[in-house]
Amino acid sequence: MPHPTLFAGKFISFEGSEGSGKSTQISRLAQHLKDAGREVVATREPGGTALGERIRDILLHKDEGDGMSAESELLLFTAARAQLVRSVITPALARGTVVLSDRYLDSSTVYQGAARNLDPKAVAAVNAFAVGGVMPHLTVILDVPTEISLARVRARTAGQPDRIERETAAFFQKVRDGYLALAKTEPLRVIVFDGTQPADDIDQKIWTEVQKRLA
Repeated sequence: MPHPTLFAGKFISFEGSEGSGKSTQISRLAQHLKDAGREVVATREPGGTALGERIRDILLHKDEGDGMSAESELLLFTAARAQLVRSVITPALARGTVVLSDRYLDSSTVYQGAARNLDPKAVAAVNAFAVGGVMPHLTVILDVPTEISLARVRARTAGQPDRIERETAAFFQKVRDGYLALAKTEPLRVIVFDGTQPADDIDQKIWTEVQKRLA
């Protein structure tokens, strides 16, 4: 499958720990792009397709997910991703659409690789097979301290967190560290924004960077 730079569209992924504000900023960026006359498709991982949503339910909400091995978790996430790439992302890019995704392959690199201690080379190989060469033009990481992330999760879930949100503070610290390490290794694609800043300020900084990088 060709790299998306061969398409007319643009692909932007959003990453960060739980409660980092991805959904808010995706919505705001989508509106900026629409106001600028661009067609936008916003999607999420796991999910975004009928198959992906079923997998999401298993991964996050079903009792069958309890006790899931890290390897099974990785393969389920990447199975949903493979379907999303071929059913949604690639066709949208071919139409010249801007695709905004709430998570993409970097989530597996960080959550299953860094936080669950799976072999990074194995995670990279599975990721590569799933996406078939389709990589974001830009990846936005919203960084928040672990204690703030957990407090936001508690506030929004009303005592009913999903399977991932129930993980320990140590797990989410590994997630944060993993994202920051990723940003250092891929500075041309990945940019980090302070997720503790006011939403309006983050919005404007992201929009400025998107216009500069993807013009």
